[in-house]
Amino acid sequence: MKFSYRFSNLLGAFYRRGNLNFTPDGNSLISPVGNRLTVFHLKNNNAETLPMASRCNISCVALSPDGSLAILVDEEGAALLVSLVTKSVLNHFLFHQPVHSVRFSPDGRKFVVCKGSIALLYHAPGKKREYNAFVLDKTFYGPYDETSCIDWTDDSKCFAVGSKDMSTWVFGAERWQNLIYYSLGGHKDAITSCFFEENSLDLYTLSVDATLCTWQCDTELAGLIPRHESKKCREMDTEADEGQNEEVRGSANPSPEEKTGRVQYKKTGRHFFNKEGDFTNLTSAAFHKKLHLLVTGFASGIFHIHEVPELSLIHSLSISDQKISSITINNTGEWIAFGCSGLGQLLVWEWQSESYVLKQQGHFNNMVSLSYSPDGQHIVTGGEDGKVKVWDTNSGFCFVTFTDHTSCITAVTFTTSGQVVLSASLDGTVRAFSLLRYRNFRTFTSPRPTQFSCLAVDGSGDIVCAGAQDSYEVYVWSMQTGKLLDVLAGHTGPISSVAFNPWRSVLATASWDKTVQLWDMADSWRTTETLNLNSDVMAVVFRPDGKELAVASLDGQITFWDPEKGNQSGSIEGRHDLKMGRKELDKVTAKHSSKGKTFTTLCYSADGRALLAGGLSRFVCIYHVEEQILAKKFEISCNHSLDAMEEFLDRRKMTEFGSVALIDQGAGDEGGVSLSLPGVRKGDMSSRQFKPEIRVASLRFSPTGRSWAATSTEGLLIFSLDSSCVFDPFQLDEEVTAGAIHRMLRAGDWTHAIVMAMRLNEKLLLQEALECVPCTDISVLCSSLPELYVERLLVFLASQIESSRHLQFYLMWAHQLLMLHGQNLKNRSISLLPAIHSLQKSLQAHFTEISKLCDWNRYNLKFALCLSRQRGAKRAAEESVHDSESDMESLDTNLGEEEMHV
Repeated sequence: MKFSYRFSNLLGAFYRRGNLNFTPDGNSLISPVGNRLTVFHLKNNNAETLPMASRCNISCVALSPDGSLAILVDEEGAALLVSLVTKSVLNHFLFHQPVHSVRFSPDGRKFVVCKGSIALLYHAPGKKREYNAFVLDKTFYGPYDETSCIDWTDDSKCFAVGSKDMSTWVFGAERWQNLIYYSLGGHKDAITSCFFEENSLDLYTLSVDATLCTWQCDTELAGLIPRHESKKCREMDTEADEGQNEEVRGSANPSPEEKTGRVQYKKTGRHFFNKEGDFTNLTSAAFHKKLHLLVTGFASGIFHIHEVPELSLIHSLSISDQKISSITINNTGEWIAFGCSGLGQLLVWEWQSESYVLKQQGHFNNMVSLSYSPDGQHIVTGGEDGKVKVWDTNSGFCFVTFTDHTSCITAVTFTTSGQVVLSASLDGTVRAFSLLRYRNFRTFTSPRPTQFSCLAVDGSGDIVCAGAQDSYEVYVWSMQTGKLLDVLAGHTGPISSVAFNPWRSVLATASWDKTVQLWDMADSWRTTETLNLNSDVMAVVFRPDGKELAVASLDGQITFWDPEKGNQSGSIEGRHDLKMGRKELDKVTAKHSSKGKTFTTLCYSADGRALLAGGLSRFVCIYHVEEQILAKKFEISCNHSLDAMEEFLDRRKMTEFGSVALIDQGAGDEGGVSLSLPGVRKGDMSSRQFKPEIRVASLRFSPTGRSWAATSTEGLLIFSLDSSCVFDPFQLDEEVTAGAIHRMLRAGDWTHAIVMAMRLNEKLLLQEALECVPCTDISVLCSSLPELYVERLLVFLASQIESSRHLQFYLMWAHQLLMLHGQNLKNRSISLLPAIHSLQKSLQAHFTEISKLCDWNRYNLKFALCLSRQRGAKRAAEESVHDSESDMESLDTNLGEEEMHV
């Protein structure tokens, strides 16, 4: 069993806070999701979360003009220099203060950082011969309040900085004699955005009160005079270069001597967006210089598209009831991206065709449960917002959302066929959703209203069971008729978990009454065994072969039982493996804290050799079942913006009256203090100013065995095996070398070459050995292949079928292996389940794509045939109908034969 799982992707989180960025080619969108960065490939229709993570939530992102570098700055002012090519962190830097905006210059040689009331000009990494990636060039002073936005001119000579003191400052990035700084007023509220015109110093400024001011400059960019003409200027430059960096101090009221020969600005226009009585604040804006498009977003969820300088309204639309936090436009001006932090919503709008390119939204509250489909292609999740979402594991997008429940979802699962999703909720219903018609086709209810806390379905998909947390009963329904079959009573506490034996008609129910009861479905649902534990039971799960039962209890122990004999076969003390962190308001240390030190979710691996366990902690543990030891521990998140992350509290955050966290620092943009409700853990929901606690609510292994998923406070995290960078040989000896394999291939000894390549376990070498085999010799080689290598070859074929373009060639290999070794593989089917599921997932993905293409071609041919008949010569109505019907029948027959051939 391999345990080298690494973070692969983050689903269910599309945007949290910060600014969005399009890549230079305009085909991908970069979005900050918590303390990670996700790249949405809009042309390929998939999403990828980069493996690096910052210490806290990312507040602003700057992308270099060539798209190779990115600067990520979190809430505490810690910056990461990231390479988007190698997807790795190059450097760390600390600004010691929250940063409001970062922007690279168009030539990529410098970037500006807005921190507090100053603007810092840095040399871009790699542009100076220094080991330090952040080399400070100048510091610009002038604004009296915090700076909020930055924009550069096209030639990178000047930049503008907007401030909350209602002023905009224009600074020279180089030493210009006629432009050192210039202050622009004219607004009555804080500046939200400022934009330069194309190849000009003309400027647009926007404030929070939705006011647009147009500023015209009397000097062109080519008219800027370098500051190296007088002897006095050269002496001043020499003195400035001797210091660490140069400080440019601006004044709002320069003297008349300073104004002589300087660049002058004149306000030529003032426009108000709130003309129709909608007095909402402007929260974000974006400007496309070539098309003169101005996109503005408001706190009410409405955005406008105007053409400047005439301010002609092109389009207006409301996308949500929450404020629009970030807007950006791609380089061609076709796509506009919107981010709403309140809902976690991300939209990409094509304004010319008025259609969505991307529209995704995660769960409004935390995810509670998840389940993999039998082929591993889809994941279904349930959240506290009452929604059931189905995700595609390949693309990372949600393709259907069910909103029939009216309360929190407590459990979700797939049936064995993979076409039905079941969900249990606190609203007293269990609902069945069809993935073929995308609708709720069956609703299961109890005789009296109750709250369902857990859910299970048997292997045939005919029996559905759900446990109640208030009536202490388990309800059994029929999937076919929807009728209640039986009510299982016997527990004296809330039902916490239910699970079916995969191979026998036995149901295990766990309760807070410190017992696990086994019910026989074939014997009128009678209790066959009662397992007594020392503490309340939190979770129960069967091994895939049904011969072992794992139980997690409140005292932090995991016990293993034999369901046939009712004997305990082992136990694991997992209390100290969780490492529960200390919350900011805890009075005791994390070591002595007794709350939450337990596993709340368990899951066996596909082969039953490993057990995955998680709970109210940032760690997930994998235990080896036979040895009953901790194999590896995974850290779900390192985001310190969440609560219960640190083992020891920072003494700098403690006062003589208690923790600083007791004081509400404010409600963000409004600037007021929003006091939380007493006794409410989630904070005041109206202000959304609370610190969520890190936890793992549900864990599931993929049926393919190559990955596992966890629902946490961060979202849906997927960890997968990355064997491409790991040297993992199999029965290696001195004779197995790459040179020997190539000699075997040249000699035509295909069997020994393939066996040696599998023992060396190099992917490229095994691919070369397989593709050298002629198609006519595949059946002979499969028959002569040793049984030990069949399983490993099936796993490799599954990955190749999913990614390679030689589809028919690898399908022939898989077909011959299954036909010739099928009987022997059936005898050890339990251990081969991961390989078979992985192969099934690859085949199902190709079948879905090819069937859609064939249907599309088929309907197009039918339409073309009907259209040609209409344009042909006029005939009698009966003859034309008869001919068209015969042609359609022949066409269907030919197409059916072609599909069978494919």
